Amino acid sequence: MHKPSGASPRSAPPRRTPPTAQATRPLTLLALSHACVDVYQGAVAALVPFFVSERAYSYAAASGIVLAASLLSSVVQPLFGALTDKWALPWLLPVSTVVGGAGVALAGVSGNYAVTLLVVAVSGIGVAAYHPEAARVARQASRGSHTAMSWFSLGGNVGFATAPLLVSAVVATGGLRASPLLVVPALAGAVLCGAALRGLRARDAVAPKGAGPDAGPAAEDDWPSFLKLSGAVICRSIVFTGLSTFIALYVRERTGGGEVAGTVALFVLYLGGAVGTVAGGRLAARYGRLPVVRWSYALTVLAVAGVVLVPGSLLYVFVVLTSAGLYVPFSLHITLGQDYLPRRMGTASGVTLGLTVSIGGLASPLIGTVADAASLRTALAPLIALPALGWLLLRTLCEPGVS
Repeated sequence: MHKPSGASPRSAPPRRTPPTAQATRPLTLLALSHACVDVYQGAVAALVPFFVSERAYSYAAASGIVLAASLLSSVVQPLFGALTDKWALPWLLPVSTVVGGAGVALAGVSGNYAVTLLVVAVSGIGVAAYHPEAARVARQASRGSHTAMSWFSLGGNVGFATAPLLVSAVVATGGLRASPLLVVPALAGAVLCGAALRGLRARDAVAPKGAGPDAGPAAEDDWPSFLKLSGAVICRSIVFTGLSTFIALYVRERTGGGEVAGTVALFVLYLGGAVGTVAGGRLAARYGRLPVVRWSYALTVLAVAGVVLVPGSLLYVFVVLTSAGLYVPFSLHITLGQDYLPRRMGTASGVTLGLTVSIGGLASPLIGTVADAASLRTALAPLIALPALGWLLLRTLCEPGVS
């Protein structure tokens, strides 16, 4: 693994200790607030079929809305991460939760495309502001435990999973103009954030800068390894966002089912991730983070190929496998990034949990354009190669702190 010239060898990473009983309640509240926030990442993709059917948007126009949610988010999330490296900003958690929810809640109010793009972009900024600070607080509360961090990540994945059901229940019943009802999870999330922060203050869990569980005078930032990891996560992000945006429409087309068939496929894609995230933390504790991440990417290659190529209802099996392959490494990306940049954990969280995830939305308009010109199957076929590229990048990495 790359070492800066003249640098002394890094000491082995400190022993991970599981969170105490006092940490359980704040971590649970943080995980629940994470679910409330990530509803709004999943909700944008879940709204796409309704924009297509109710407003007659083309695939490219509909995917542009996903881009709007991702573009500003991908730019500003590392900036929020850099800020949290300098200052603790716990007030960001409830505020950003409300902003993220308000943007999506307003997405169906105006029929004007530009206004829809604007409010969805505002939602993306709210989501961007939440994640670096939430990851920093969760890492401190978890005492560096991979399993505990997987539960925090699980919260976000549950939010993704419930988004299509929530959107379908609200919009299928009242149309896009009923979208203001979607603000309810944001209000609940803000309350949960406040309760979690009060619990952490009560047990002095939110430590000052540099006093986190993994910080130490011998820790060095390993930028080459972090950039390779980020490249792999970008590959994963493009696959996930592409499938999230179009899987509902694709399944309806491939199976001949209606809106329910598409909503079920999107729900399965998200729900399988809820299981995969927790499994990732437990598998990493037994086999190590990098082996688990590499095998997950290898599985994803085969699973995405099945989604694209296999016809009929058997397609759902490959959606489940794709979900597992994409989500098992999810929380491990976060802790690996934080350990590669131990002096810049906020920046690492902003990139691995934010920039590299949000940047997948930049590919959605390209996929939509190809789908309009050819077919959805043709547009989704290139996604098969991306997990393989990610696997190649991961092969060159070593566990942080191991020379």
